[in-house]
Amino acid sequence: MTERQRLPKETLERFRALSTSTVSDAMDRLGIAGTVEGLGPTNEASSIAGQAFTLAYLPVGVDGGSVGDFLDQVGPGDIVVIDNRGRTDCTVWGNIMTEVAKMRGVEGTVIDGVNRDLAESRAISYPIWSRRGYMRTGKDRVMLAGINVPVCLGAVLVSPGDVVCADENGVVVVPLQKAEAVLATALAIDEKEEAILGDIRNGVALGEARARHGYHSLQTRAE
Repeated sequence: MTERQRLPKETLERFRALSTSTVSDAMDRLGIAGTVEGLGPTNEASSIAGQAFTLAYLPVGVDGGSVGDFLDQVGPGDIVVIDNRGRTDCTVWGNIMTEVAKMRGVEGTVIDGVNRDLAESRAISYPIWSRRGYMRTGKDRVMLAGINVPVCLGAVLVSPGDVVCADENGVVVVPLQKAEAVLATALAIDEKEEAILGDIRNGVALGEARARHGYHSLQTRAE
């Protein structure tokens, strides 16, 4: 199991205040892939940012296997990232896990697969992103193959400690070693977009406001 480098709490707070759209634009500008296709919130939309606590699942073999009791290892600042290979025929998250994660102050859960007990997670406002809801258990169908190892969300690599940002738009993964650069770029983009909106609200034409602040090249890859 890989030890994760911890980012300052303030860094995660600043990521949390940004939309995934802005973070995605910043990653485009820096030439970094990280936008996850096909995952959405399964309860009320919220905005989270934290560091990945990763789990790799595989189909259960002839010798059987366990879904794992890993939640005792997570806490504030963590986002549980589960790679179940995109399976939609069985779940890897349910109401007991939701309760424990909420009690431990976990930011949320992101699953390349499905989860169940949606009503229970909504009732305690625990944020989950997955492919959809489904009811069939993963017990005796999947086994936990690795904790805090590199995993995938769709076509995106997630390493332990990477920054995961999620909101109603979807999920973005920022490589840990690029977190500060992406954050600085995203904040600059956000500032310019706010300036454009400010101009428009003061009567400036859309084209003029965009040109004034370089809108059309905000996400263009820097040379």
